[in-house]
Amino acid sequence: MAAPVTSSSPPVVSQRDPFLDNAKFWAIVLVVCGHLVEDLRDVPYAHALYLFVYTFHMPLFITISGYLSRNFTRLRAQKLVSTLLVPYVIFEIAYSLPRWILYGKFQLTLLDPYFLTWFLLSLFIWRLSTPVWFQVKWPLAVAVGISLISGASALPDELSMNRTLGLLPFYVLGLVLTPQHFQILKKRWVRITGALVLVAGLGITFLVHYDVPTEWIRWRHAYTKIGVDNFTGAGIRLLMLVIGAVLVAAFLSITTSRKTWFTALGGLTIYAYLLHGFVVKGLDRFHDQLNNPIGVAAVILFGIALTAVLCTPPFRVLFKWAIEPNLRWAFKSDPGRQSPPPTPPTSGDGPHDGPSNPWPTQDTPHQADRPHSGASEARPAQPTWPSQGTSQQADRPHSSASEAWPNGHIPQPTWPSHGPSQQADRPHGSASGAWPNENMSAQPGWPSEGPTRQR
Repeated sequence: MAAPVTSSSPPVVSQRDPFLDNAKFWAIVLVVCGHLVEDLRDVPYAHALYLFVYTFHMPLFITISGYLSRNFTRLRAQKLVSTLLVPYVIFEIAYSLPRWILYGKFQLTLLDPYFLTWFLLSLFIWRLSTPVWFQVKWPLAVAVGISLISGASALPDELSMNRTLGLLPFYVLGLVLTPQHFQILKKRWVRITGALVLVAGLGITFLVHYDVPTEWIRWRHAYTKIGVDNFTGAGIRLLMLVIGAVLVAAFLSITTSRKTWFTALGGLTIYAYLLHGFVVKGLDRFHDQLNNPIGVAAVILFGIALTAVLCTPPFRVLFKWAIEPNLRWAFKSDPGRQSPPPTPPTSGDGPHDGPSNPWPTQDTPHQADRPHSGASEARPAQPTWPSQGTSQQADRPHSSASEAWPNGHIPQPTWPSHGPSQQADRPHGSASGAWPNENMSAQPGWPSEGPTRQR
């Protein structure tokens, strides 16, 4: 019988993980507050907080994005376009408007991201590369090597290449993480250690923040442009990667796994990320009034409140058309959810396997139910039919239009040449049936004698 048609999409998770949503919410809080404080760094403690937060807040976001991208496949390319590429174009245009209104300068370059839109473009590229990293033997080591080497080159600003390659190890780190790693972070002694690491990191930052160029935490320039040679720059970048990973682990270790008032907000962080920039640009006009210790504290509290508000459902209703546009009309239907279409015979002598293979190549829980393709995969053995009698008729498969065998080559059955009495020994098939033998490519030759020749 034909194998049942099953969906190629990964199983739907019925319940979100509160731990990840909690981590995402506080990560976006750090992003929003960091952008609000950026122009107030003349205040000493604001400069130190800015350096400390930027050391790990985007690495944290990217690591979580990598972890949530582990199941990315080619069948999710539609969602990739609708949730990253199209919103990138929309907000790249939208963020050009305040610059035009406030400063009288309109500049639009879709390949050179402006302000915070770089993350969408970089995440688009990272997710496209996901299948490659699962084929690499040491993916994290390779990603670190690419990051270190990229800093030695004067890469163009197009496609945000410096950040895309420089921060790549954090995305790959997320890909190689497993739920067991997060379970380790939830142990009591790890939580205590993580809290101490964050406190120590903040204290050290207050001691050295004026001695560390902020370009090291922005990941957007080559080593020589920051003022060091390539060898020294690679060493500093490697140190920044290690520090970022340690602080990411420490931050995740103190993140609660319980459902809280902000857990649901963590599922809509992309709205806060893309919308808060307009508020940040609007506050530029109040720079002089806010550039003091009290103003910085007020801005930080405002940033937390702003993040929570932008992650609420009403903003999703208002801006879903731009952030999560429905583009199903622009794509072909998902081939993994369709039966293989029947292919009409070309000569009337037997079935032909079409040139396209609607089955995905990735492993899924239903893999055993699907026909296999490729020379290296196991294939079912060729059935052996009895040469006489009709008692075995019920044991033979009846093919239908939805059956697909693992190879376009079709065996040539050998039928007895005498008498119509063996008619019942022949399989009954339709025009789209196919037989599981890759060793013979000839069309099946049906016997010419007898008035009821099978086709």
